Amino acid sequence: MIAFMQIAEIAIAIAIIFVVLVQNKNVTLNLSSMSGGMGSVTKRGPEKVLHNATIVLGAVFILNSLLLFVMS
Repeated sequence: MIAFMQIAEIAIAIAIIFVVLVQNKNVTLNLSSMSGGMGSVTKRGPEKVLHNATIVLGAVFILNSLLLFVMS
């Protein structure tokens, strides 16, 4: 069981790295309006899916790490 969880830990880490690297890097503060505020920024489509996938994979990674720590 511990060996399976260790392999899962590596797979989850690789998946997190992939999802983070695929995300869009051109996120700006929209300084063209100069209105003093950032305005409302919403994530749509694939950007939202990648954002949610990052959160879920991070949570699963932390839970798996804690279980490995407790079991060893």
